[in-house]
Amino acid sequence: MASAIVPDIWQWIRSLPKQWRRESCSLQICSSSFTNQSLNLIITCHSEAQSLDLSWSICAEFHDPISLWSSHYSRLQSANGSDVAANLLQDIIGGVLRYGPYSSKKSLLRLPNVQVSEDSGKIFNLAALTLALMVCIYEAPSTLRRDLIGKIGAQLMRGDMRGAAKKLLLAMGSNMEEQWMRSLNLAVTNWAMEGHRSGGTTASPFGAFSYAVSASRLWKVELYCPVVAMIMEHPSHHTKDEKLRFSLSYQQLEAVIQFVYRVAFRENWIDVTVNVDNIRCDLIQLVSETLMAKQGYGSDEKHFPSRISLQLTPLAQADILSLTVSRSTDNPVQEVDTERGLDASLGAAPATIGFTVSAHEKVTRTLRPWKFEHSVQGNTATASWFLHGGSEGREVFSSEPPKLELLQPRSWFRNRYTNPGRPFTRGGGVIFAGDEYGEGVCWRMAMAAAGKTVEWEIKGRIWVTYLPNKKKTLHVETRRLEFRELLRLTITQ
Repeated sequence: MASAIVPDIWQWIRSLPKQWRRESCSLQICSSSFTNQSLNLIITCHSEAQSLDLSWSICAEFHDPISLWSSHYSRLQSANGSDVAANLLQDIIGGVLRYGPYSSKKSLLRLPNVQVSEDSGKIFNLAALTLALMVCIYEAPSTLRRDLIGKIGAQLMRGDMRGAAKKLLLAMGSNMEEQWMRSLNLAVTNWAMEGHRSGGTTASPFGAFSYAVSASRLWKVELYCPVVAMIMEHPSHHTKDEKLRFSLSYQQLEAVIQFVYRVAFRENWIDVTVNVDNIRCDLIQLVSETLMAKQGYGSDEKHFPSRISLQLTPLAQADILSLTVSRSTDNPVQEVDTERGLDASLGAAPATIGFTVSAHEKVTRTLRPWKFEHSVQGNTATASWFLHGGSEGREVFSSEPPKLELLQPRSWFRNRYTNPGRPFTRGGGVIFAGDEYGEGVCWRMAMAAAGKTVEWEIKGRIWVTYLPNKKKTLHVETRRLEFRELLRLTITQ
C-alpha cells in the first residue's frame, strides 16, 4: 500500500535560515518501494552581504541527482523564513499553472498574493505535493513514475490535504482557482490516457474534488472532475475510435451549486427555508482548439449534462419537526382532438349490407427538455433535473436512442450547441436559476434549536451523456460523478 506520510515542508522551510552556510539543502518528498531512489525538493542558495539568491528544484535521486523541474533564481533582501516561504509558494503556483492547457514557458502569469502565516503549513505541503505529482507525470523516468505517482496521490487524498486545498483555492480567487484545477486535471487525464495507450489500466489519482462555503446566508459548493475519473454507467466499454476517445476524454466538468437560506422565528417553532439560487454545470475543454482538432474531432464532440440530483439532509434530526416542499408533482395539460368518420355502403342484396368505420385521435403535448421535481424521504429533500429528448420525450441519461436515430441529421441532439431550440448554453453547459427553479424546501424546527450551529449534508450526483453531434458514429455513453459536503448555518434571527 502506498505511504500517506506527508513531509513537513513548512517546518523545513522555517529551519532553512540556520543552514545558509550550505550551498544546497534537500527534503525527501517520497521514495520508491522497489528501489533506493527518491524524489527530493532541493533549494540552492547563494548568499551575499545584502541579498540572497534562491532556486528551487525537484530531483530524482539516482546515483547522481537528475533535475526534473527547477525555478528561476530569485533575489531576496531578507533571509527570514516567511520571505523564503512566500518565494517558494509563488514558484510552486507558477510551476503548476505553466503545466496548464493554455500556458507556455514564455507566457506571463499574474500570480495571486497568497499571504503566508504561522498556520500555512498544510497549504505548503498541498501546493508542493501537487507540483511534485505533475512533475512525476510529465518528467519522471518510466521506472519510477507509477510508484511515485501512487505515493504522492495517497498523500494528497488525506482529509487534511483536502482542507488545505480549499484554503489555497479560496486564497487564489476564482479565476486562478479554475486555472489551477484545469492544470491539475489535465495532468490526471494525460496519466490516464498514457495507461490506455500502453494497453493497461491506469487508475486516476483523483476523482471529483469539491469544497463548500457557508457565508452571508449562502451555501455554495464548487466542484471539479475530469471526465476520465467519472464512473462509466453505460456502455461498459470505451469507443475504439481513438480520435473520438481523445475528444471525450480531454474534458473537465465544472459545477457551482448555490442555495440561499432564510431563518424565520415563529411563535412556537423555527422555519429554515432553502431555495435554489444557481446550479451551473459546464464541460470545459482541457487542451487547445488546435490540439483538439488535430488529435480529436474538434470541440463539438463532447458530453453534456443529462441529470442532476441534489440531496439536503439536516444532521440535527432531533430538532426537526417536519419538512415541506413547494413543488407539486407535474400534472401536464394535454390537448386531445378527436375526429371520427362513419362510412356505410349498401350492397346489391339486402344481406350484403357493409359498414366501414374509421376513428382518428390526435394528441398534442407540450414537452420541455428539462423536467424538475422534488422528492422527500424522511427529513431529506431531493431536487432533481432530468433531460428528456426526442419526439417521445425519453429520459436521456437512462436510455439510448435507436441506432437509426443516431444517424439521422435532424435528430434533436444533432448540432445541439447551435440549434436555437437547444436545452444548453452555447458552450454546452446548463444553468438553473431562481427565476424558474426558485421553489424552496422548508424544515420546521423546534425552538430548542435556537442559537445552535447546525450542519446540513449535501450529497450530489451528476450524469453526463455523449450523443453524436456532428460526427457520424453509433457510440453513446453516460458517466456519473458523486460528491458530498457539509454546510453550516447558525439558527439566529
